[in-house]
Amino acid sequence: MTTEVILVKAGQLLLSLSILVVLHELGHFIPAKLFKTRVEKFYLFFDPWFSLFKLKKGETEYGIGWLPLGGYVKISGMIDESMDKEQLAKPPQPWEFRAKPAWQRLIIMIGGVTVNILLAFFIYAMLLWHYGETYLPNSSVKYGVEVDSLGISIGMRNGDKLVSLDNKPIENFDAIPADVILHQVKSIQIERDGQQINLPLPEGFISRLIKQKAPFAVPLAPYLVDSIKPGSAAAQVGIRRGDRLIGINDKSLPFIREFTEEIKKHKNEMVTIGVLRGTDTLHVEATLSKEGVFGVFAKDPFEYNTKHYSFLASFPAGFHKGVGKLQDYVSQLRLIFVSKEVKMTESLGGFGSIANLFPSAWDWVAFWQLTAFLSIILAFMNILPIPALDGGHVLFLLYEIVTGRKPSEKFLEYAQIVGMVLLFGLLLLANGLDIWRSISKFFS
Repeated sequence: MTTEVILVKAGQLLLSLSILVVLHELGHFIPAKLFKTRVEKFYLFFDPWFSLFKLKKGETEYGIGWLPLGGYVKISGMIDESMDKEQLAKPPQPWEFRAKPAWQRLIIMIGGVTVNILLAFFIYAMLLWHYGETYLPNSSVKYGVEVDSLGISIGMRNGDKLVSLDNKPIENFDAIPADVILHQVKSIQIERDGQQINLPLPEGFISRLIKQKAPFAVPLAPYLVDSIKPGSAAAQVGIRRGDRLIGINDKSLPFIREFTEEIKKHKNEMVTIGVLRGTDTLHVEATLSKEGVFGVFAKDPFEYNTKHYSFLASFPAGFHKGVGKLQDYVSQLRLIFVSKEVKMTESLGGFGSIANLFPSAWDWVAFWQLTAFLSIILAFMNILPIPALDGGHVLFLLYEIVTGRKPSEKFLEYAQIVGMVLLFGLLLLANGLDIWRSISKFFS
């Protein structure tokens, strides 16, 4: 990975997290202000020892820290990561968090998660409204698939057509790997030479699919010529737009991948190219470049389905998509604990793994799609009933509302410390695994 790619990925991650953190903390800040609770600090990133920027306006200090692991709002009279025991030792003041009714404190605490969920729904809605939803229907994969070693290991062959997963028909071809993993698919049904064959998935298949991070089958695509590079070998022998390349010398190579792999073996050589033009089959002799390039650009042969949404229709569609993404994420977490094939050391990752989700070149559509997904993850992780997270505070507040008894401040202090230790331990583990995987890859 080049320095430029690393910087692009890091830049997208940093911008995405900055947006999510600021809006999350704003979700706490706004209800705190509405309930006349004093907010002492509002920070993007953490600022131990010093900050990169700060500005005092009214009773609140706004700033940017140097440690990009999140952000925070410091609310007066609240037991949080600041562990301000001196303030808590004094009698409660009317403007403090601890002096407010439990229902107000609850709204303040769930504000961040609420904003992240609404943000994800909004981003998905706007993407659907502007771009629609495009996918490759399985019915468009007319020539079957090309399989890798993982596909071959379960008995698949090049040219097989995928029909169903656990006898459930496949609609979206691109979603096949995710469906196999998330639904713990036990068998795949294929069509071969007009016959349907059931292929059971052996133990270990899903773990290998997760580890290779690539689909086990890709669509076979005929080599349809879309355009010709001026001055190239293809231009010199009269290749036209709409021609189909079907072979090299005596080899029948009707699909793009096998054709391009074979032509690279004939650098600076004269070869005979098989061409299908309408109903006629032609054979033309061409001298390839020293790089083994013929000089044609292929046309995407597949018919994609795109569903368009009006502005109003995009909102329920965005909600539905957001809920689906949340369900998928929860299913992924569940697999770590219940599936023998999914290992935590292979599935857990830190900031490096998140950065690698972003494309190598800046792509705003991909950026907003990933930002929406990360917003869902941030919301879900924050609402977990772990002390030091929003969900931990919510748990204690619900206990107070139900029982009418407030946990002691000493208990809340200890719970906060335990939660922080757990979170920092998880943070070190996740990023440590990223580092270990990078080292292993470097020396492999």
